Amino acid sequence: MNSALTISQAASFAGVTVKTVRHYHRLGLVDEPRRDGSGYRRYGSAELIRLVQVRTLAEAGVPLAEIAALLDADPEAFAADLADVKRRLTERIDELVARRDMLDRLATGNRLLLPERAFAILDKAIELGFPPDYVAQSQESFILARALVPGDFDDYLTGVERSFDDPQYVELHKRSVAASDWEPDDPRVDELAVAAAEYLLANPELLEVSTSLHGKSDTATRYGLVNDRQAEGSPTWARLSALVDAKLRTAKHR
Repeated sequence: MNSALTISQAASFAGVTVKTVRHYHRLGLVDEPRRDGSGYRRYGSAELIRLVQVRTLAEAGVPLAEIAALLDADPEAFAADLADVKRRLTERIDELVARRDMLDRLATGNRLLLPERAFAILDKAIELGFPPDYVAQSQESFILARALVPGDFDDYLTGVERSFDDPQYVELHKRSVAASDWEPDDPRVDELAVAAAEYLLANPELLEVSTSLHGKSDTATRYGLVNDRQAEGSPTWARLSALVDAKLRTAKHR
């Protein structure tokens, strides 16, 4: 009685499909057994063990192209090769975990695009009583600033943090935000521009980041895009910003 197995029986024993067994044959991972008198290939213990070994290594993440050499290696080389496969799998796992974490952060909207420090500033703006529209626009400006001037973004945030610690600045800035609802020729715009310029001149450290950015031609252009984005929604705010800049330039050349 022939105790050898047919290809379908061998595949079932090894936990793979017949198609997979034939694929292993084509790759040279498992030798094809001889045919019996009826023309059927019969799989003995040697082929079955080899099938299980190949399947196990493949399931463990070893590339099929490397399995033959791995199985034919001596114990020392086998252990070294497995260690290398483990290292590569670990790197792949780390990459997949990073992608998973990125997807988790994407699920929370723009939190992927900014550091937690920026969101802490936005949270503080809410606590200080700034309106939601302003906070949303500030978030967009942060995203744009980080993309356009990444090397100076931390300094940019530092300037905002310092400003929010100053009650006088917060009050002036709230008035600036409220000015977006004024007409561009409202006399209050000129009054606010004077107050804002005087405050900035009295606190030159708040101008350091802006000055350093404008000192670099390419960076200045990019920083200008951030300011343009902030002014897009309000002609009054754009005029206010232009007036403040003009007063600062005039004071600088005195």
